[in-house]
Amino acid sequence: MNGIVDGHHHIWRQADLPWLIGPMQPRIFGPYEPIRRDYPIEEYLGDLKGNGVTRSVYVQTNWAQERFEEEAAWVQRTAEEHGWPHAIVAYANFAVDDVRPQLDRLKRYPLLRGVRMQLHWHENPLYRFAARPDLCADPVIRRNVARLADYDWSFDLQVFTPQMPDAALLAESCPKVTFILQHAGMLEDLSPAGRSAWRAGMARLATCPNVVSKLSGLGTFIHRNDPAHIAAVLTDTVAIFGAERCLFGSNFPIEKLWTSYRELVDAFRAGAASLRAEQQDAIFRTTATRVYRL
Repeated sequence: MNGIVDGHHHIWRQADLPWLIGPMQPRIFGPYEPIRRDYPIEEYLGDLKGNGVTRSVYVQTNWAQERFEEEAAWVQRTAEEHGWPHAIVAYANFAVDDVRPQLDRLKRYPLLRGVRMQLHWHENPLYRFAARPDLCADPVIRRNVARLADYDWSFDLQVFTPQMPDAALLAESCPKVTFILQHAGMLEDLSPAGRSAWRAGMARLATCPNVVSKLSGLGTFIHRNDPAHIAAVLTDTVAIFGAERCLFGSNFPIEKLWTSYRELVDAFRAGAASLRAEQQDAIFRTTATRVYRL
C-alpha cells in the first residue's frame, strides 16, 4: 500500500523542549531516555523510508507556552527546506479569555491545519497532564475552540475515557469545528470493564459527526508494539466510527522507544487486513488527507 499519510508525528530540537532538558519526568509513555536528544526531520525521513509514506502531519510537542509561534515557524521553515511535513498542528492556550490573538499569529504559517491543547486528566498522577479533569466543560474553552471555525482549523482532542462525555458536549457545542481524537481515546485500562467503558465513551463521541479518531499512540500504555492490541483497538474503533472517520498516525519518535517504523506499519496493516480495500485506504490515506486538507 503506497500513499500512506502519517497523521501524527513529531520532530524536535531538545533545547526547545523543557521536558527533554531537565530531569526525567513521569510521562504516560514511560521512561524516555533514548529520545532525550534531537529528533530532526532527516532522522524521521530515514525512519519512514521504504514504508510507502508520502505525506505527514506534525503535531505540537510542548515547547514553553510563550514560544508557541516559534514552534510553528520552525516547522514551517523545516517543511520549506525539506518538503516535509505537509501540515502543522500547533499549540494555543484556549484557557485565556480570547484565543484569537494567538490564532492570528499562527495564521502566518501556510501549513497550519489545526491546533492542539492537551486536555487529558487522569486519577493516576503519572498519566495526568491537564490541571483539572473538566476542561472540556469549561465555557471559556468551549468559546475559544468554537473560534477555530473562523480559521478553518481542526482541534486535536486528547482525553481519557471518563472525560469523553464532556468531550462530546464540547464537540456538539462547536459543530463547525472538526475534532480529531488523539490515540483512539487513549485506552489505558485493559480490563473487561475498562474496555467496555472506553467503547461506550467512543460510541458517545461517534454520535458527533464532526469527530474523527486517530489510530496512533497505541503502545503508549503498554510500552511495546503489540499487533494483537493494535488489531483490537483498530477493529473496535472502525466498528464505532467507520473507517472514513479513522486515520493512522505513527506517533514517532515516541513509539521509537519500543519499535521500528517498519514493524509499526506492519502491525497496523495486519490489524486492518480484514477490512475492504476502500476502508484500508480511508485509514491510511483519505481521512487524513480530508481532515488536514493535504
